[in-house]
Amino acid sequence: MTVAACMLLVTAPAMLLIAAAIRLTSRGPALFRQARVGHHGESFSMLKFRTMADGTHEAVLACDVAHGEYARNAFKLPPDDPRITRVGRFLRATSLDELPQMINVLRGEMSIVGVRPVERAQLLLRPPYVQDAYRSMRPGLTGLWQTSGRSSLSQQERDALDVDYVENWSPTGDIRIILRTPAAMIRTHETH
Repeated sequence: MTVAACMLLVTAPAMLLIAAAIRLTSRGPALFRQARVGHHGESFSMLKFRTMADGTHEAVLACDVAHGEYARNAFKLPPDDPRITRVGRFLRATSLDELPQMINVLRGEMSIVGVRPVERAQLLLRPPYVQDAYRSMRPGLTGLWQTSGRSSLSQQERDALDVDYVENWSPTGDIRIILRTPAAMIRTHETH
């Protein structure tokens, strides 16, 4: 939690600028809240900067066709979807939309490193052993698959890396992931 508090202090000016840019360029709140599965399967409200037009997520869930496409795309909108705002496109490419999750870390709902939190409906689609891995520890801001290919990996590859992370967890492994995260963010941004 100390690391998250320091990171929050350091990034606070950037977060204020991001929030202002979101509010000035699109209607709706700067933050997006969504129920995700945490430690022991408990739900928590995960925070992100809003990257889509306000109400997009609810509209996708309400439309069978749109929800089917969303599910087939690993529960993500395609990068060129017009409902993603200009600011949102940049935030997604750089993962800066995840910065508010440091508040989730301070609340004890997440950790710096771990498996990425998912919605309950998404988790229930995974094999039982993957579900067990997800529930076994607090989800993280970053993790093994984020530093091993990010969006280029299939869902099965992500699940395998998450299970490997849980089964082989170590403090030194977490430090390696933290050190590799900035390079992974830059590398992915360069491909967008």
